Amino acid sequence: MKKNIKWLLLVSLTFIAACNNDDDNNTPEEVPVTPGSAVFTKYVALGDSFAAGYSDNSLFKKGQENGYANILSQQFAAAGGGTFTIPYANDNIGGLLFGGQVNPAFGPRLYFNGTAPLPVSGVPTTEVMTHLTGTFNNLGVPGAKSFHLVANGYGNPAGLAIGAANPYFVRFASSPSTSVLADALIQTPTFFSLFIGGNDVLSYATSGGVGKDQKGNPNPATYGSNDITDPAVFANVYSSMATALTANGAKGVVANLPYITALPYFTTVPYNPLTAKSLGNNDEAVGKATIQALNAQLYGPLKQALTAFSAGDRINLLSETGANPLLIKDESLPNLSAQLTAAFTPTLGAQTAAFYGAVFGQARQAKATDLPVLPTRTVIGTAPVAGDSGIGIAPPAPLNKFGVTYPLQDKHVLIPTEIAEIKTATDAFNTTIAAVATEKGLALVDTRAVLTQLASTGIKFGNFSLTSAYVTGGAFSLDGIHPSARGYALIANIFVDAINAKYGSTLRHVDLSTYPSQYPKSL
Repeated sequence: MKKNIKWLLLVSLTFIAACNNDDDNNTPEEVPVTPGSAVFTKYVALGDSFAAGYSDNSLFKKGQENGYANILSQQFAAAGGGTFTIPYANDNIGGLLFGGQVNPAFGPRLYFNGTAPLPVSGVPTTEVMTHLTGTFNNLGVPGAKSFHLVANGYGNPAGLAIGAANPYFVRFASSPSTSVLADALIQTPTFFSLFIGGNDVLSYATSGGVGKDQKGNPNPATYGSNDITDPAVFANVYSSMATALTANGAKGVVANLPYITALPYFTTVPYNPLTAKSLGNNDEAVGKATIQALNAQLYGPLKQALTAFSAGDRINLLSETGANPLLIKDESLPNLSAQLTAAFTPTLGAQTAAFYGAVFGQARQAKATDLPVLPTRTVIGTAPVAGDSGIGIAPPAPLNKFGVTYPLQDKHVLIPTEIAEIKTATDAFNTTIAAVATEKGLALVDTRAVLTQLASTGIKFGNFSLTSAYVTGGAFSLDGIHPSARGYALIANIFVDAINAKYGSTLRHVDLSTYPSQYPKSL
């Protein structure tokens, strides 16, 4: 079976020069830059990987320089802003060392080689255990959830082994017992940005919904790393942070959260890539003869058996001319394992029938409402190993092709029930963010609307546009979640708009054309 998942590119990756938003600039050049009622003397940025400038699956110096928080600080400088210190990585390779050892969970950054994203070569030099001294204005911590920002000891090296600490914060926390919020408050900020909450749903989404929705559970200490945060927990934490940050009169800007469907990580891999021959559109060409054999030996018998149990709509015969959906497991479906085992026993024998029952008891074909996650693109058509099969053994041929003859598992696809959980939580978090912004008199950035626009019509600049298309869209980096440098510049501009509108300042936009949509292999 030929592997044929294609990349959505080989158009032009260099629609560089004209993504300039000067035509859309709300602040004419002749208007002096003023702070309005805001005071930018001491600016601190709190948040997660977005605030840190994470990009291309890693944290590296150039990405940090081009993060929205640093871009904002540069715009603030013209309106009385002070120095903005960043806990820089040591290099532009990305990745982390733990006691001199490379940790594969924190890999180097990605670059595009013209065909696919690849990790850059080289050994990381950023050592987690080498502590940075001083105070830092950029307090963005990749991987942080809302409640992590108020957790004492989140930067304690002793907590790394049990998941109670974050290696990025370990590098620059002012003390092992401090919290991110405490390190912000000791600087007595006059202005702050708070963009947090993405990871409170995102880790669940990127895991394919493997975690748990913790709605109703008020104790984050009991959460798994891929769980959705209880909205009440988020509300309490978020409100307490805003109260602490504004206690001494500081002004600030907060941002709501986008829907995951605005991120290419969830929208790039099609639900129906299986074809008899290549259609040239990100497909998986399996061949006409293979489709005929699949219909005769697998899909036909499965449909017949499932129809007997009033579940025939789970499986349809494959088309020889069109695009066919992936075969997936849907854990929200009634498990018909016992029924399928009984149905297949007379023809296949008890042992093989039990295998079919275990594998296909909750199987169905994907629909347009399902979202295969980005890493699934390299899984389709490959053989499941024991640890990934969901049944503890490696399935035999020919039932050993993920998405074709063997269902993709929970971690590979977000199904509608999981997407609904994510949306419900996101809406609840955004309600809290909007309410806190109103209560505390803070500027509110609607990133949800802007990123939704990127995913639908795109955002035009002159004769060019930014979209959320993977690789070619220009707004997102190669990890499919975090912005590119140009995407971060766009975020900085919408922060500027919100700040100007709220505080009467006259901060200026940055020119998007000066920020790359992709970083080269060498920096």
